[in-house]
Amino acid sequence: MTSSSAGIPQPSTVGSINADALRHAVTDSFDATVAQLKELVAIPGIAWPSFDPAPLNASADAVAGLVRASGFEDVRILRCDKEDGTPGGPAVVARRPAAAGKPTILLYAHHDVQPTGDLALWETEPFTAVERDGRLYGRGAADDKAGILAHVAAYSAVTRVLGEELGLGVTFFFEGEEEAGSPTFRAFLEAHRELLRSDVIVVADSSNWKVGIPALTTSLRGLVDGTIEVKVLDHAVHSGMFGGPVLDAPTLLARLIATLHDDEGSVAIEGLVGRDDVAVDLTEEEYRADASVLDGVRLAGTGSIASRLWTKPALSIIGFDAPAVDVASNTLLPRARTKFSLRLAPGQNPAEAMEAVRRHVESHAPFGAEVVFTPGETGSAFSTDTTSAAANMAMWALGEAWGVPAVETGIGGSIPFIADLTELYPDVQILVTGVEDPDSRAHSANESLHLGDFRNAIIAEALLLARLNAEGLA
Repeated sequence: MTSSSAGIPQPSTVGSINADALRHAVTDSFDATVAQLKELVAIPGIAWPSFDPAPLNASADAVAGLVRASGFEDVRILRCDKEDGTPGGPAVVARRPAAAGKPTILLYAHHDVQPTGDLALWETEPFTAVERDGRLYGRGAADDKAGILAHVAAYSAVTRVLGEELGLGVTFFFEGEEEAGSPTFRAFLEAHRELLRSDVIVVADSSNWKVGIPALTTSLRGLVDGTIEVKVLDHAVHSGMFGGPVLDAPTLLARLIATLHDDEGSVAIEGLVGRDDVAVDLTEEEYRADASVLDGVRLAGTGSIASRLWTKPALSIIGFDAPAVDVASNTLLPRARTKFSLRLAPGQNPAEAMEAVRRHVESHAPFGAEVVFTPGETGSAFSTDTTSAAANMAMWALGEAWGVPAVETGIGGSIPFIADLTELYPDVQILVTGVEDPDSRAHSANESLHLGDFRNAIIAEALLLARLNAEGLA
């Protein structure tokens, strides 16, 4: 476990910061903050093209109202068009200029949510927030409407405590299409580059180590995806009359998919990077419980559990085109197609990874079948400069808020737009934080938020803002 105190003085109070006053300010308004979160959860704002955009627009309006109520005067709802000319998701942007000599911090979260999936799997209505056993259940309760309220509530607490002493520049950027892949994010940044320029960016869309132990996410895996199609016949033929000398396309595709991993379950594609050097680790029992692995299923890969999650590649088959069992006929299928998702270790070039997948599938075509590889989306990995002033302040603030040392963790998932932020703002210090925990079940049924950790996350951010205001980044 990496402590927040490694080589760095960690005072319980810093300069003129009144940590107790900030804690009380957050706690006194916490019930109101949870009530505001419940109101946001009730709005089913989904940015996918197949969904009605009206709730998404209503979500943006509601978020803008919360921001205005926190004291911002310059609040805008902005969007960029997609490549096909249709409008992108509505983003809420608010800006408070910095006083002379003070830095600016940009606080990011997203207000759009994932679709609910199978409603039968939910124990409560997805868009009715329900408190139970110290958690708040509902779609978006954790991912990522809690991130929005963490930013707003922390800023509100700091303004109440510091008043005119607050000279820190603060920008809110609440995206409205993250769960749809942020299709206009880069265009949005380029269109509003100066509006969003800052010295520090906090991306509140990650997870803590576990309930009661805060974390700063210091690495994210990159991502490439695409489709692999196997063709073996010009058209379907009768399986009885022609079966035997030729194998059907799904069988051949299955054989090709099987080459993507070795016998240990590690990714077997040459040219991919990976390492086993993480600061903290999970036990196998913890991983099995968090991932709901069935008894008897052997874990894949080698090395520490954490490295398999954070610093090594992971390849999954996430889609398969084949007739449904209920309508299957006795034919040899001429073609079959699958979609893969490959998570990349930090340090891996996405273009090189995509080319490595292409080389592998084309060189492993079973029985001479025709293989068609179609590249999809790419996203770069991310590593935090843990020696930066902002990272040191964040680790201190997290430890102060929770009362235990914060840890540095990786996340197996990807936030591809961070690569856009680092490219357009090369000198910015980026912090990836979050309010989730291993049982939040983001994107799944029964998504939930631990309310105690939510309160601590707000306190931590309030402390970070106050210290950054007091000390700057010198």
